[in-house]
Amino acid sequence: MSILAVNVGSSSLKFALYPVGANRRVDAARLTGNIEGLEQDGNTTLCWQHAGRSGRETLPAGSEEARFQAALTTLRARLAEALEGEALQAVAHRVVHGGEYFTAAVLVDDAVLEKLTRLNPLAPLHQPHNLEGIRNLQQGFPGVPQVACFDTAFHATLPARERAFALPASLSAQGIRRYGFHGLSYQSVQQRLSTLSAHGRQRVVMAHLGNGASLCATLEGRSQATTMGFSALDGLMMGTRSGAIDAGVLLHLLQQGWNHDALEKLLYRQSGLLGVSGIAADMRTLRASDAPAARAAIELFTYRVLREIGAMSACIGGLDVLAFTGGIGEHDRVLRAEVCAQLAYLGVRLDAAKNQSVADAASAIHAGDSGVEVWVVPTDEGRMAAQAAAELLF
Repeated sequence: MSILAVNVGSSSLKFALYPVGANRRVDAARLTGNIEGLEQDGNTTLCWQHAGRSGRETLPAGSEEARFQAALTTLRARLAEALEGEALQAVAHRVVHGGEYFTAAVLVDDAVLEKLTRLNPLAPLHQPHNLEGIRNLQQGFPGVPQVACFDTAFHATLPARERAFALPASLSAQGIRRYGFHGLSYQSVQQRLSTLSAHGRQRVVMAHLGNGASLCATLEGRSQATTMGFSALDGLMMGTRSGAIDAGVLLHLLQQGWNHDALEKLLYRQSGLLGVSGIAADMRTLRASDAPAARAAIELFTYRVLREIGAMSACIGGLDVLAFTGGIGEHDRVLRAEVCAQLAYLGVRLDAAKNQSVADAASAIHAGDSGVEVWVVPTDEGRMAAQAAAELLF
């Protein structure tokens, strides 16, 4: 049996085909890739890796819908080759927000889609595209079960005090509370840590750092605290998102005449690394720049990560393991070194050579005398989605 895991964004579709073995165990992907340029006026390409081979295919130009259909046709051809005559059992979709409706994977039908659509305003950069992907793949793979797997589900174990805002009970009753995100990533990293380290299920803080960024603190593998809240906007500074901000700033801007759409654009698309630097949302671009504004953006990002690691470790009574993941977490050696140097008060000691030599596999980068283990662990959200779908369906 095989499950296709997909993560559909505004202009891209990441995919991976996972075989399902005995006891519903999901094994390493046999086919991976991504489709880019799905946005209006984009140049659509499909890149794939399978059985030691890779390819890049340019797809025909046309309307956005026509290019998506061409992408699906090409994807089906690659899948047919990888499946070797087997039938595809399911498509597992990463969906950012399950709200109070769903705390585990669910088989998608019209009623499920309707509920998930209500959550679009809480994750406008992700949720609408996740759901449009489900609709398109329902048509592209007729009769194949579509399963929604939620980034919020991992945080269903958050204590009541962590979920609550200091708001009237009537608003809390409407579902206005902290949910947490990046759950598929945290589940993936937590599972790896549990096999890599004897301390992997003790006091753990995981840092998912990329264009979206958050932290999560766990005890016994269960989420206890996290930096994102009601929406995917709270907490750390991100690529284009502001992260935590004094609500008084928003009241001030409203008084100046800003409306909902202008505020949403500011907070989700014009802030973060991009807003502070005025240059780019990509950390690699900022690292390569000698502009003072680029340095200021990097320093603020690093500081916010450091600040929130302190808060997360306080919530779980200390720190045994710190893990970095995500595009920045896995590849930015300078950031890891700077953060860890300032966590010496917690007993963190980094091995500089190990930090420099991290490749693409899970790596321990702490020094021998460190009181805290420090790991770099590549995340595999697709595998977690496929696993959730397998456990639901088989």
